[in-house]
Amino acid sequence: MSAAALEAVEAALDSDDADDALRGVVAALVERGGCDWAGIVFHESGEQVLGPEAGTPRPDARTRLPVVFQGDHVAELVADGCEDSALLDRVAALVAPYCLVGWDTGGVPWEP
Repeated sequence: MSAAALEAVEAALDSDDADDALRGVVAALVERGGCDWAGIVFHESGEQVLGPEAGTPRPDARTRLPVVFQGDHVAELVADGCEDSALLDRVAALVAPYCLVGWDTGGVPWEP
């Protein structure tokens, strides 16, 4: 696993805004992680919705990983041309709390 890529991802997640954090993560995967393209696909009301993305898509080399938060499949991390599967596995786990689109927090402020 690329230490520089993981460090860039962790730095991107040091944001109070989930959207900014996820935009930074996909950018880091493209800029430092060796991916041609990266994106987050949210599971929202039974639909799959593409969220933040970066790079140039290359669907013939696509990897999709589930993003699971507290046992619920909330999103997918999608990356094209990225050969570092350990990095992608780690990133999918790290971004889970930032992918809670459409979750009702019951009036409690969201904190990653």
